Amino acid sequence: MTLHLIKLSVGTEDFEDMQRWQTERLRTTGRLFHRTRMMPRRREELLSGGSIYWVVRGQVLARQRLAGIEPVVDAEGRPDNHLLLDPHLIPVVPRPHRPFQGWRYLAGKDAPADLADLPEGARDMPPAMAAELRALGLL
Repeated sequence: MTLHLIKLSVGTEDFEDMQRWQTERLRTTGRLFHRTRMMPRRREELLSGGSIYWVVRGQVLARQRLAGIEPVVDAEGRPDNHLLLDPHLIPVVPRPHRPFQGWRYLAGKDAPADLADLPEGARDMPPAMAAELRALGLL
């Protein structure tokens, strides 16, 4: 079973804002990564097809494939890790999620589906309507 991470995207307003932020970071640094102090113990499972799911303003909205995990040393000489991210940001079916600190593991069976996997008419539906239909079990 695929294993993923879930993480808050602090300061991001919506999916488009996250795309703008990441495009700028890719332009200035040449790569995308998320810095974390802790090395995931289940690294091999994450790197065999896992993604990082982003929570934006209380909703899981996007995911990115994990391309690698790189141990580094920060400016003060402390060990750090970079979660290397695929530059392609994939919108997912929005799902509410409460705030938390750090990152958490997310089992593949619990991960939201990609928006592209929804039936054609459901992709363009207003988010509030789609959320209500999901709550009713109709979507």
